[in-house]
Amino acid sequence: MPQWHSNLNKKKTTGGRKRNYRAKRSFESGSYPIETKLGEAVKKIEKRRGNTLKLKILKEKHANITNTSTNKTEKAEILRVIKNPTSVDYDRRKIMTKGSIIETSLGEAKITSRPGQNGVINAVLTRKTRTR
Repeated sequence: MPQWHSNLNKKKTTGGRKRNYRAKRSFESGSYPIETKLGEAVKKIEKRRGNTLKLKILKEKHANITNTSTNKTEKAEILRVIKNPTSVDYDRRKIMTKGSIIETSLGEAKITSRPGQNGVINAVLTRKTRTR
């Protein structure tokens, strides 16, 4: 069931009721947030306004990790989600959003992209751990 982002049903400043002057339009419909989890790669393609496509990640196990000291970017495997400061519920359920801290094969990294919106997981290395 889609979410509607329009102000057709709001009240007037005087407290009176606002009447709909037209029907709902498909471009006003929104969608529920995509909650990216750790696992085998599963992506979803959505058609958006202007005949464009939006790629959303449902599950992913690799990320593009940038090391700021060497300015190199590598693809690394995500081992686990350490913390998600966005929500306590997301933290408990290990959901990846922008700002989440993940543990990778290169070390701890902070996600800088929006996996549910951009279709890619980019992260910046925060602390290097010992190599195994």
